[in-house]
Amino acid sequence: MCIVPAILMDITVSLYQAICFPLYNIPKVKRQDYIIFDRQYLDYLNIIEKFNCAYCLYINGLFGYLQEIGERTEQFWCLIKHAKRINQLHSRYQKFIDYGDAKSYQVKHETIRQDFKDL
Repeated sequence: MCIVPAILMDITVSLYQAICFPLYNIPKVKRQDYIIFDRQYLDYLNIIEKFNCAYCLYINGLFGYLQEIGERTEQFWCLIKHAKRINQLHSRYQKFIDYGDAKSYQVKHETIRQDFKDL
């Protein structure tokens, strides 16, 4: 049941990235780096197991792909750390400006929002 909304989300976010990222010089996320189908080559899996693996590979890869697009979007538009501790830090978060640090925000904002050299 979740495959239809997942495919729609995949299409929507891919279109968003294709249109918006070039406008703001944000490097695009390579979908093939996240959604990788390779378990169908395992001879010891039966057809049902291969189908289940393909579903899991797609969904988990899609979530990674979506997260990376979100991280790059957040770095460009909302590059301030949270006031409260968050459970899972993403890969771009360490570049962000501390919550409440107005002086650093004014000085570093433009530099950080364009800092994708490490990609």
